[in-house]
This record gives sequence, C-alpha cells and structure tokens, in this order.
Amino acid sequence: MTDFNKVHESDIEKLGQLRDYFSTYRSLPSYSYMQTLLKVKSKNTVAQLVARLKLMGFLEIAPDKKLSPGKRFFERPLSSNTVQAGGFTATYNDGVDYITIDEYLVKKPSVTELIPVKGDSMKDLGILDGDTVIVEKRPFANIGDIVVAIIDDKFTIKTLGKEKDMFVLIPANKDFDIIRPKEQFAIYGVVAGQFRSY
Repeated sequence: MTDFNKVHESDIEKLGQLRDYFSTYRSLPSYSYMQTLLKVKSKNTVAQLVARLKLMGFLEIAPDKKLSPGKRFFERPLSSNTVQAGGFTATYNDGVDYITIDEYLVKKPSVTELIPVKGDSMKDLGILDGDTVIVEKRPFANIGDIVVAIIDDKFTIKTLGKEKDMFVLIPANKDFDIIRPKEQFAIYGVVAGQFRSY
C-alpha cells in the first residue's frame, strides 16, 4: 500500500475535498467544476491531479468515462495510538495505517446486512437503541454468539444460550426476560459488529 507520507500534502488536501463532495452528492465533480471546487487555475492542473490520484488508486475512470472512486478512495486513517476510556493517554504519532470502514467491519460482503437496532434489551453489552448492527446472514450460530433471530416473523437481537436441550435467547438488560421459544425459531444471522453516529 502506498504510504500517505509519499503523497504531496496539497494532493491529500484536495483528495479530502473530493471525498467531502462525494459524501454530499454521491458522485464526483466534473473536471470543470473541480477547478472551482479545488481553487485551481487550469484544467491542466486538474488533469495532473486526477492522474496522480488515479496512479495511487484513489480515483479511476468508469466504463462510461466518468470519474469514480478508486479502491483507496474510502480508506480512513487507523491510528496506531489508543485512547483511554478511563485515564489519559499521551499523544504521539509513530505512523498510521489506512483501512476502509468496510474492510474493518465487513468480513463477508456477500452475506452481510446492516440492521438498525430498536429498543434497549441489549444495552448492557453496549448495543443501544439507534445503533446499527452488522449481521452475517446464516442459519446457525454458536452458544454465546449475539444473534438476530426470527420469532413469529419478527426480528429480535439477543445472545444465543442453551438450557438443557433447548435454545434460549438471553437479553443484556435485567428488565427483560430470557426468551424460551415454545415453537421453532430461526437464526437470521450472527452479529459481527456495530456502529453509531453522534
């Protein structure tokens, strides 16, 4: 992977502006609008920038000849530092890796679905109302997995447990009871991750 430090600083700044534009409009600007957006004087300067970003994998040309995001366009910095949730951590910077959010959270794209969480039955495990869980769809799970199960044609998210020979669904909130399905229930998928925005 190309090191960001080898990329010209002004290219990274302009790449950031293109990423912001894409985030708002879900497309990349034309060369002529890029001139205005990036505050560059000539189309030739834009063409040179695009060529450099293409070479590094941030941009590519789609079959319809339009500019589109390349494989590295959605990379984000993954700090080698950690942040304490208790005390303080000294700030320093000894290098940064770059990953895409998809690469970090989605291991099996072909069977992955994002499902919004409603309710607080899993709050003690940090899964809160309004979060989105990343679910790998499959009809089986291990005891202890957090699963999305289907009971009476409705989704529920719980930890899969077992009592004697029966599967149970265990909430992570003392205000909710363990679900002991009387009829057969189905595993829709296993929770592989989650995210929320503030």
